[in-house]
Amino acid sequence: MTGSLTHPRPDLDPDPGPLTDPAPGPLAGLRVLDLATLFAGPLAATLLGDFGAEVIKVEHPGRPDPSRDHGPAKDGTGLWWKLLGRNKRTMTLDLSTPGGRDTLLRLAASADVVVENFRPGTLERWGLGWTELSAANPRLVLARVTAFGQHGPYAHRPGFGTLAEAMSGFAAITGEPGGPPTLPPFGLADSIAALTAAYAVMTALAGRDRTGRGQVVDLAIIEPILTALGPHPLWYDQLGYVQRRTGNRSVNNAPRNTYRSADGRWLAVSASARSVAERVVRLVGRPELADEPWFATGAGRAEQADVLDGAVGGWIALRKADEVVAAFETAEAAVARVYDVRDVMTDPQFAALDTITEVEDPELGPIRMQNVLFRLSGTPGGIRWAGRPHGADTEDVLTELGLTRDEIAALRTEGAL
Repeated sequence: MTGSLTHPRPDLDPDPGPLTDPAPGPLAGLRVLDLATLFAGPLAATLLGDFGAEVIKVEHPGRPDPSRDHGPAKDGTGLWWKLLGRNKRTMTLDLSTPGGRDTLLRLAASADVVVENFRPGTLERWGLGWTELSAANPRLVLARVTAFGQHGPYAHRPGFGTLAEAMSGFAAITGEPGGPPTLPPFGLADSIAALTAAYAVMTALAGRDRTGRGQVVDLAIIEPILTALGPHPLWYDQLGYVQRRTGNRSVNNAPRNTYRSADGRWLAVSASARSVAERVVRLVGRPELADEPWFATGAGRAEQADVLDGAVGGWIALRKADEVVAAFETAEAAVARVYDVRDVMTDPQFAALDTITEVEDPELGPIRMQNVLFRLSGTPGGIRWAGRPHGADTEDVLTELGLTRDEIAALRTEGAL
């Protein structure tokens, strides 16, 4: 979807303007080259930039990162890019040209990290593989984020996070019993991979502090989501157990489901601990259930989910959502309204945490987006700027690298910029 979602702001200067760095952040001094696109690699670089790393986004001159056009746009400006491209300087470079290759090697010589997600062998074909990059900078960390990793029978297949959600077992256990496997309507595997990649980069940098040399991070998107799913391989290895789709229920405990209130709101209830489950059944007027032999274990309660859902769901259905939440809070039992994004934007807990924060953007004016992932008491991160236009900082980056005007012009003539 494209087009204006609100009235345009004629008072805004379309020039992206100079960059400022009001707070250095704990990763200040770390230089990251983001060569990746859609979505795991770029998001990993964003997470590093959020805490002060200097991130330079390198895009093809004629084929920018597709996230710039992914999803809704306002006045022709992609909104997803404003989030994914935040805290990044942007430049263009065609890595397949001789000038692009040489310029990238010069950039890598002064960088700490390169993040890429080309199919295995692509950088090598351009003369930019690990051999060349590490020769230019022995302390460099190269993070290679691909669907299937750098080797194996699937390594050269095209792939996206959706395939990881399917292959990991996530889709197989998601959805209603008897229904089809269900894929998430957002980049779940990519996001988990991005968090893992950022952690992997920091781990590799810690190793560099001891050895003095960089290394390659080989991250396959199919793997982190498999870890997030928990002990499924162990269960199968030891017991032959294969989890099936259970909808919103859990195979490990009950009550655990969503329930509709009298005023039409959905609420989620979770009672993983026996003590919490006891509070819930007392609250809903069924204290005798806590005396049943099956109530003593999470698995036993899960087997009696119909009984527990009937008790909890029936009680909630007679009351408004606010009354349900207040009663659960008084009983010290876990409940939450099922939010959509409108609720997130107005929730007082998110507001207290500044989870959704406002950023001033030269193209769109004040915009609101997710804040950095966590709060540090001494060296906090922050959003210095939202995603910038394609190639906005090319001249500045190359000038800082020591290229003359004539050299930059020659790169343009070659088509490298």
